[in-house]
Amino acid sequence: MTGTDPHIQYALPADLDAIAALHAEARATYYRGHLPDADFAGPEELARSRAGWAAAIDGGRVLRARDAAGELLGVAAYGQRDGTTHLTQLHVAPARWRGGVGTALHTACVDAWRAAGVRTARLEVFEPNTRARAFYAARGWLPDPDTPRHGDHLVLRLTLGPGPAAE
Repeated sequence: MTGTDPHIQYALPADLDAIAALHAEARATYYRGHLPDADFAGPEELARSRAGWAAAIDGGRVLRARDAAGELLGVAAYGQRDGTTHLTQLHVAPARWRGGVGTALHTACVDAWRAAGVRTARLEVFEPNTRARAFYAARGWLPDPDTPRHGDHLVLRLTLGPGPAAE
């Protein structure tokens, strides 16, 4: 990585406030105008989200990206559900979009999955979020043939081949 690339590490409990704030800011960019504000930015939803992030951090399933000064740039969370790996969250601070943070977080997740022997992963993306849909498509995510939709979200699947070291 160059000096401008984000530093990726697993999140710690001390990161919770910054992660919850970044998550709220990022979600507002794609939900606003599509859902009532209370559904993504109301006090009950913010409390639910914060509790979810706390549990994910405690479970060791959250990667965070920081710059050299320690500023939080992005965050990604993943876990197992019904025997399948799910990318449950990937958010970049809107001021840092298109700067490689999302790619670095995505790559770190894929590397962790490969190291754990994961061969497929799933995620859900809000259908009107065309920016995120393009991001995932460029990284090989395709509509899940078994479950292409979950409410107003598209379900995508990534099939992982062997990593660069194995090729």
